[in-house]
Amino acid sequence: MAISAALDARLDAYAQLVIRAGCNLQEGQELFLSCDIACADFARKLMRAAYEAGASDVTLRWSDELCTRMGYEYKPLEMFERFPDWMALLQNGVAKRGAALLFVTSEDPQALDGIDPRKRVAWRKASNLACPDWRNGMDFGRNVWCICGAASPAWAARVFPQLPVDQAVERLWEAILHTVRVDGPDATAAIAAWEAHRASFVARRAWLNGMGLDSLHYRNSLGTDFTVGLLPGGIWQGGGAEIVTGREFFPNMPTEEVFSSPDRNRADGLVVASMPLNHNGALVRNFWIRFEAGRVVDFDAAMGRDVLAGIIGTDEGARRLGEVALIPCTSPIKQTGVLFLNTLFDENAACHLALGMGFPDCYEGGLEMSKDSLLEAGVNDSATHVDFMIGTDDLEITGHCRDG
Repeated sequence: MAISAALDARLDAYAQLVIRAGCNLQEGQELFLSCDIACADFARKLMRAAYEAGASDVTLRWSDELCTRMGYEYKPLEMFERFPDWMALLQNGVAKRGAALLFVTSEDPQALDGIDPRKRVAWRKASNLACPDWRNGMDFGRNVWCICGAASPAWAARVFPQLPVDQAVERLWEAILHTVRVDGPDATAAIAAWEAHRASFVARRAWLNGMGLDSLHYRNSLGTDFTVGLLPGGIWQGGGAEIVTGREFFPNMPTEEVFSSPDRNRADGLVVASMPLNHNGALVRNFWIRFEAGRVVDFDAAMGRDVLAGIIGTDEGARRLGEVALIPCTSPIKQTGVLFLNTLFDENAACHLALGMGFPDCYEGGLEMSKDSLLEAGVNDSATHVDFMIGTDDLEITGHCRDG
């Protein structure tokens, strides 16, 4: 699909930004790149940027939404309970070799509507069991990784249904580039903007980490009335991440959140979603979740209840919280006024929670701890991690400190 020369130049700068700041790719390092064929042109820009940054090799894994849906439609459930040996060898292999892992999100938010959610859950479980090096590489700071967005025709048509597809794609690209601070064709300026963005989080993290917070109480007019406990050894993170060697990177581009992993055993009350949830190509709308003693005890949704049930039923950890994130109302993503129907973007427009896996780096010394030790300390473990948005303009969050 043809785009303007000016937009094409900004996409070149975006690709350089993702590789040099998002992945912080090093000379001689390998890159693993996952992208849908609908965004092949942008994948080629990323590959070129990687080689120009000194990549020793780029392993490109294509996907195709229509083929993925066909597989879910025709293959029996048991096929999703067996993770292919060749895929496990590929993913564990690149992780063990220290590759940077880059994922381009561009999915149609409704690509898998109507698909049996048990198949998606089975695939997630099988993947986690078969790929421990892959999963632990990201969870325990051994591999840099980054998720960025690209405008596909199918996604753009969902976000801007009133526009012809070519105009919708260009409009979505403009919105994406605004959220990732690529205001022109100069990659150096974009990288500098992201370093300033990283620095802006330092004071916010320090303030939260110095408060000695024991719990947060949420209330708004949608009906959210909810308290979540925080861990004595918990740490607020945000503005980027580090692997165990101290090398910095940006896991999410864009990012506006300050976040931590709460006490998996302390969550009580009702949370009402403020935005739709896109989960692996299926939408969940107008939903709520009730917690008691840290665990989901009830839920419902006007649309996609089976998808939500599949998420919560993944395993015991999926019934508990792994993340609490604070987002300012001044977030550039919120200010666009665009409902992206994509969690990478929408989670940075509103305060959110996440069911499932907690973050080892959100607990003091967590990157050196085992999963069992983290679980005992109160950091949740699960085969899934699903963010959902609860922030509104009238949301009030009251922090209660451990000193009373």
